Amino acid sequence: MLEMRPDCERCGTDLPAEAPGAFICSFECTFCAACAEALDDRCPNCGGELMDRPTRAKALHDRHPPGTERRFRQ
Repeated sequence: MLEMRPDCERCGTDLPAEAPGAFICSFECTFCAACAEALDDRCPNCGGELMDRPTRAKALHDRHPPGTERRFRQ
């Protein structure tokens, strides 16, 4: 199951698990659409391809909660 990280690692934008617009690599590094585009859809951490992250239905958050650890570093 995906961790569903809550923010963009590059700019800190909130990325709710139930909302579209997040991009991830195979290591689940997470970026917003604007940052993914600026990075030419390549993860700056591993060089992997950034792909659309699927959404998680809000009704499933109690049983399968999304991640809460923020990864943005100023």
